[in-house]
Amino acid sequence: MPIIQATIIEGRSPEALREFIRQLTDSAVNALGAPAETVKVVVTEVKPTHYGSGNHTVAEKNAAKSAGN
Repeated sequence: MPIIQATIIEGRSPEALREFIRQLTDSAVNALGAPAETVKVVVTEVKPTHYGSGNHTVAEKNAAKSAGN
């Protein structure tokens, strides 16, 4: 029983999340030969202020991009 855990920045539509889960499930089925009904997908959404890279949060990077436009 594969369990796939994905952490993403919040803000996607329910339809986009559903498609993401579908594609992750399909990938496990294709790569591992696992029956689709045994594939579990856990999506954790985090706030842009709670995720960072390069010493800056995603929120800070987004604000800098917006200020530059």
